[in-house]
Amino acid sequence: MSPKELLYIDDTLGHEQQIKACCTDSANQVSDPELKSFISEIASRHTQAFNRFYTLLG
Repeated sequence: MSPKELLYIDDTLGHEQQIKACCTDSANQVSDPELKSFISEIASRHTQAFNRFYTLLG
């Protein structure tokens, strides 16, 4: 892979981690159980996306 491609992958992994962290923080601040569940599901999907990207590299 070229250095530019590696930077793109690094950015993508970082974004997935950042979105997951934001969603997790938001879910912890919300009191509505339905909204909390929805936001937690989004965090879970971003964790899965991160893991898929990471697995492809290995």
